[in-house]
Amino acid sequence: METPFLSIVIPAYNEAERIEQTLKTVRNHLRSRPLRAEVLVVNDGSRDRTGALVAACARDWPDLRLVDNPRNLGKGFSVRNGVMEAGGQVVLISDADLSAPIEEMSKLLDPIVRGERDFTLGSRALDRSLVGVHQSTFREYAGRLFNGLVQLLTGLPFRDTQCGFKAFRREPMLPVLARQRIAGFGFDPEILFLASTRGLRLQEIPVRWNHTEGTKVRLLQDGFKMVLGLLLIRWNQLTGKYR
Repeated sequence: METPFLSIVIPAYNEAERIEQTLKTVRNHLRSRPLRAEVLVVNDGSRDRTGALVAACARDWPDLRLVDNPRNLGKGFSVRNGVMEAGGQVVLISDADLSAPIEEMSKLLDPIVRGERDFTLGSRALDRSLVGVHQSTFREYAGRLFNGLVQLLTGLPFRDTQCGFKAFRREPMLPVLARQRIAGFGFDPEILFLASTRGLRLQEIPVRWNHTEGTKVRLLQDGFKMVLGLLLIRWNQLTGKYR
């Protein structure tokens, strides 16, 4: 089988209600693109039929692969597991709900393909007119507060680290992922921080985005863990655990 140029990694936990439609949408878009691509769905210990539905879709789609985590280990672990299994030169991370439409992927891929960037991250904050369906006001303000803490504690300049739509060259990101310590939702600032400290060229890019119901992020419980994760990033850096 020809080596793919692009690997799309989709972490999934209890996504049986929408994973088939998501994969259909992704497949239809890839058919319009002149590049060789594979899709990896990382099943993070789902208790529903997510894995079985992906496996059924893969029977007539050779470029679709199911990757199973041994149990529910978190989004950060799922992304790393998918990237390690991927074969593409470039990896695109997308949420299973396609809150950032797959049609937006060229915005992230083009600077990488042109050799201008190593890592691009989709953003809801740079141009809020591109947000069609908003989260609740409380969630939006909590997100802004969190990203303020990201900037304060890590020095990263980005206004939205949590958008689940990112792309990067796989090879230079492997040492970053090998040093990743955070397995849950707070993994994004960590890998961005590590990529930045290793000299990778990063760019935040505004993308269209729509909130969809069924988010797996528990605002208070997961939000608290994410803030602790920021402190852990700083501690790991100070104590040399990222070396």
